[in-house]
Amino acid sequence: MDLKQIEYFVHVAELGSFTKAASLLSIAQPALSRQVRSLEVELEQTLLYRNGRGVSPTEAGKRLLAHGRGILQQVERARQEVEDVRGAPVGRVVLGLPPTVGKMLAVTLVAEFQARFPRAKLGIVEGLTTYVTEWLLMGRVDVALLHNPIASPALTLSPLMEEQLCLIGPATRGKTRSHAPVRMRDMPSYPLIIPSRPHAFRMQVDTQLANLGLKANVALEIDGVPAMLDLVHQGYGHAVLPANRVRVDNQRRAFVTRPIVEPRLASTLALAIPAQRPTTPLTRQTLELLASFVPRALRAGGQGVPRAP
Repeated sequence: MDLKQIEYFVHVAELGSFTKAASLLSIAQPALSRQVRSLEVELEQTLLYRNGRGVSPTEAGKRLLAHGRGILQQVERARQEVEDVRGAPVGRVVLGLPPTVGKMLAVTLVAEFQARFPRAKLGIVEGLTTYVTEWLLMGRVDVALLHNPIASPALTLSPLMEEQLCLIGPATRGKTRSHAPVRMRDMPSYPLIIPSRPHAFRMQVDTQLANLGLKANVALEIDGVPAMLDLVHQGYGHAVLPANRVRVDNQRRAFVTRPIVEPRLASTLALAIPAQRPTTPLTRQTLELLASFVPRALRAGGQGVPRAP
């Protein structure tokens, strides 16, 4: 195998088409097909199912695709290491974010990153902590923000902040808003609009209620925060989120935010990188940026974040 073959295969598998991949790579389709076929001959495996609508990876192809992405990113990191010697950080770093954080930070974070590293590029992918952790270990992601990550020798974790989880309910007209804490044992009396497993917030609620011999009253399973808040606003139930997730939304819609206590329900947000993978100067400086930027941004509700000196 050589890098060119791996690059060609990854593009074809991801795009599902030799034609699209050839156009993107600016090479002739027959030449692209020959390179991929040579790879299959060398590995003695069929890597792609070919049909009239395009291509899709076989089981062997899926495994090579996962490794291929990591190999290409490692090569890119090596190139960045060499180029970084010449001056300001260059290259590309990919950041994995939980959806609840991505909605609040993506725009301001991109602006901060570009101001700090004008010669570098930032990629952002969103997913649940379980999935982002997998992407981190596979090499698809360089740095990640994770909710309540499980300690592992494969990860280097740096806790950033703890956020108390609250019961978010609709503000009812004509009634006095109560912001009194809600005891965990009383949670089953509230219909919940909550993410599906294995979302970190859902796992926390289920675990703490199970410790009390109770079970959550799940009205709807919704994985997107905007949709959850829309449904809460319409009176379909209550959500469990950090208070700052609704701060921006409260500018146009009112919610009642009540901290969950006995026990206090909180989520730890941590920075994560693979423990065994060498970090580039750009990755290290991105970690420094995130460590200072993310806590300030979340406490400010994602908007109007003061720039660090």
